[in-house]
Amino acid sequence: MKYEQRVTKMALVPKGNALFDLCVTEVEIVDEAAGEFLEVTQRPDVGPQKISIDREEWPHLRELIDKMIGMTKGGD
Repeated sequence: MKYEQRVTKMALVPKGNALFDLCVTEVEIVDEAAGEFLEVTQRPDVGPQKISIDREEWPHLRELIDKMIGMTKGGD
């Protein structure tokens, strides 16, 4: 049997903070038998808060997020 190594989960952690910090964002590749998608999880203190993103949705969601980030104050 052949095997491959895959990274399926990564964390974005503020530099110097611990993995259990409330500011940590985890991105995980998930497959519930209908194809792979991403789950983004934050706020472990109130239970995992997550969104699911599939491959086809990502470019549109990324465009919307970029647009909305550009509309936030303080992003001169």
